[in-house]
Amino acid sequence: MAAPFLPAIREEEIEFSAIRAQGAGGQNVNKVSNAVQLRFDIRASSLPEELKARMLELSDQRITADGVVVIKAQRFRSLERNREDGLARLREMVALAAYVAPERRPTRPTRSSQVRRVEGKVKRGQVKAMRGRVVE
Repeated sequence: MAAPFLPAIREEEIEFSAIRAQGAGGQNVNKVSNAVQLRFDIRASSLPEELKARMLELSDQRITADGVVVIKAQRFRSLERNREDGLARLREMVALAAYVAPERRPTRPTRSSQVRRVEGKVKRGQVKAMRGRVVE
């Protein structure tokens, strides 16, 4: 499978804001804003129109009704690593939308596979026929 062409996401189109992370972390979690909220407006971006349409069609809860991708990255304790994690997840979402599955060409079963199938059905029918009452 060849990787599809992925257009670069320009950093000026992404809005980053530092927020407080949730969960365990002791006092550090209460006083330091280490989580990152990333906002990316699909419609206002420089992505190709076809890719924008495919991204808006994704059934992803991170995409709002206005077409804005909101990703909250809080996996790491460092603000910079969370920023990189959020960017990686946005790139992953764009790559998912950019991938177009190749068109499936229907195939026909081979003659031998058809014969094997019918023979299996006949054999199974014979087994079932032997299950009747024994007539003396």
